[in-house]
Amino acid sequence: MTSNSTSNTTSSTSGSLILVATPIGNLGDITQRAIETLQSADVICCEDTRHSGNLLSHFGITGKRLIVINEHTEYDAREEIVELVIGGANVALITDAGTPGISDPGERLVTAAIDAGLRVTAVPGPSALTMALVASGLPTSRFVFEGFLPRSGIERSERLAMITTEPRTVVLYEAPHRLAKTLSDLTVACGAIRRVVLARELTKLHEEFWRGTLQDANLHVAKVEPRGEYVLIIEPARPPAPPTDEELLAAIRAEIAKGVSRKDSAARVSARFGVAKRTVYELALRVRDDQ
Repeated sequence: MTSNSTSNTTSSTSGSLILVATPIGNLGDITQRAIETLQSADVICCEDTRHSGNLLSHFGITGKRLIVINEHTEYDAREEIVELVIGGANVALITDAGTPGISDPGERLVTAAIDAGLRVTAVPGPSALTMALVASGLPTSRFVFEGFLPRSGIERSERLAMITTEPRTVVLYEAPHRLAKTLSDLTVACGAIRRVVLARELTKLHEEFWRGTLQDANLHVAKVEPRGEYVLIIEPARPPAPPTDEELLAAIRAEIAKGVSRKDSAARVSARFGVAKRTVYELALRVRDDQ
């Protein structure tokens, strides 16, 4: 019997790479398991040694070797960390806030460790993504996380176009100095009445959830200077209204005018509009009778 799961191929003496979620603001949100994992880790990877050093010190964790893993160093540091784990070290990965690998360093390191056949696991905990989503009041059964949008160019335009028709709730991250531009672009792409929630300073003293339309959101940020990192939760796109008989007849006539048979015209229009073939074919027969 075969298995589709991926197994470790290195020696049983190798260590582990452990992604550890840390507080996004309120230090009381750290889990006991996270503290114990950091206490027992041989090496801790972090984005900023000063920031993480203060966090570790707060919980009485001292004397640990810290390796900087950020967007600039992650690629080059992967080999060293993989070798440490192969050698038996338990390496914990933390970021400045929240769960590693979610719009933060970690993804490349995880891939490198898995490719080397090493054990990779995680200690779950705080996440701005999930907190903002569940408290937004918008649908949570299906959602898509877009992270930070590209700052400009065709890639930004393409992502905005996807959001325009996205049938799931969309979650974005945004910096305060780029919030106004992003809201303006979203309004152009999605329309003024699309609902949005702006979540900021989550779990902190000035935690805030602002709820309204994109149009009102633009007015809000024009009056109140954005501060702190933001999570944007955007209402799903409404499904398009079903085509009317007149629209279907016009499409059928256009196909027939090209020399396409009634049967093939009905099939094309059915596929284009997502309407049952039988319904469209009956309309195609009416076109023949009219002509």
